[in-house]
Amino acid sequence: MSFFRTFVCIFAMAFVSACATLPQPGDVNVPTPLMNNSGTFMSPYTQDGVVAPWVDKAVNVKLGTTIGSTAGALIGQQIMGQIPIVGGILGEKLGREAARMIALEAIGGEEYIKSTSDMSFNSVPDLIVYVYATHSTHPSYQDVFSAVSDIYPDMKQQYMPALMAAAKNKK
Repeated sequence: MSFFRTFVCIFAMAFVSACATLPQPGDVNVPTPLMNNSGTFMSPYTQDGVVAPWVDKAVNVKLGTTIGSTAGALIGQQIMGQIPIVGGILGEKLGREAARMIALEAIGGEEYIKSTSDMSFNSVPDLIVYVYATHSTHPSYQDVFSAVSDIYPDMKQQYMPALMAAAKNKK
């Protein structure tokens, strides 16, 4: 495939993805959470529907993750200097991990997250779909999602695919 055709295909796929609309919260197959903290990914909401204490802390330390992400990108640029694509990818990965570590440390670590959670999930897509289906109309949903995705960075990349798959599975 020629460069031009490849570019057009990538652009078209990006455009279609960007234009895809999210399903309504009631139109997704809602996964059942574990009613404890034994899963890998802790729910940002408790069983009674309020924001978990660790999420409140995470929202308040959002600035730290921005600093970590910027620092990681700068480190990647320094390491890879003359290779901008690889340096950018490395910087992004380092930035995500630095941001995650800063956020975790600022809110008290993984033990604190577990100790203040009463629901959990074994996969990021299940976490995404459950929180979307049950809390996306809440006024603080965007802040909660942003803070939680600093702790679980895969949420940002898996958001749309998880919701689209959950909508297809409901039919």
